[in-house]
Amino acid sequence: MPLFSFIVRRILQMIPTVVFILVVTFVLIRLLPGDPASAMLGDRALDADVLRINASLGLDRPVIIQFFYFVRRVFTGDLGNSISLKIPVLQLIAQRLPVTLMLIGMAAVIALLLAVPLAFVAALKREQAPDTAIRGVFQVGLSMPVFYIGILLLTLFAANLKWFPVGGYGDTIGSKVYHLFLPALTLALSFAAVLMRNLRAAIIGVINAEYVDFARSKGLRSRIILFRHVLRNALISTITLFGLQIGSLLGGGVITETVFAVPGAGRLMIDSIYGRDYPVLQGLTIALAVLVSLTFLVTDIVQAWLDPRIAR
Repeated sequence: MPLFSFIVRRILQMIPTVVFILVVTFVLIRLLPGDPASAMLGDRALDADVLRINASLGLDRPVIIQFFYFVRRVFTGDLGNSISLKIPVLQLIAQRLPVTLMLIGMAAVIALLLAVPLAFVAALKREQAPDTAIRGVFQVGLSMPVFYIGILLLTLFAANLKWFPVGGYGDTIGSKVYHLFLPALTLALSFAAVLMRNLRAAIIGVINAEYVDFARSKGLRSRIILFRHVLRNALISTITLFGLQIGSLLGGGVITETVFAVPGAGRLMIDSIYGRDYPVLQGLTIALAVLVSLTFLVTDIVQAWLDPRIAR
């Protein structure tokens, strides 16, 4: 019951967050240089045509009226039409966002598969050769920008060895995984480095806790102590970091999708910025911001499940 009440409270707390997202998105889009009418009609547009397009988009109304009109359209699922592609923005996001979600999901899985076992080895072999080697390798990963890692992997495994495609996206599930593996690995390496460093420190702190010493004194096997007591408690802080890093993953995904020519939401955002496609940029900003907020919600719920004291 405390967990259910906690979930309800967190959902209610999201309402002001969503309102804030809408306000910030509305303001930022209108601070961008240029205007949609000029982007649609080109540099040689007549003033009369510009005024006509602005009127059709509601841009000739007072700002406060524009905002309420904007909020109403968002909550009715009408994000307008793409200026350049001439299709509904919601349809465009529905096509591109799953690609980005699959990329982020694969990156998260790869990062966890790398970070968790290596964090255990580094923590259990603290200040020994394995710990030093693991931390050294991941420190290199942390110091390299995402786009540089992507270019290195692309050059080595796609251009030279030809183990993976240079870019694009497949049709079947297997083909999609194959095409997205290198982009996902690009994102996962720096993400795994952050997770491993945090989890290693958490494991070292938990191993030295009194309740772990008590479990050892009861004669519990080391495997049970590690997985039931150490890992469960060490993961709490790591899950928090995991949720906070999703925003960074999405930001890195924009760069990665551009490097690997992945037709996802990040690539669409870059194209909409250069093409001044304001409805698409506005819709994507809202969708990605709400997605990050939902990730924080899920992170808090998982934390409360692992440690019921959080839900009280």
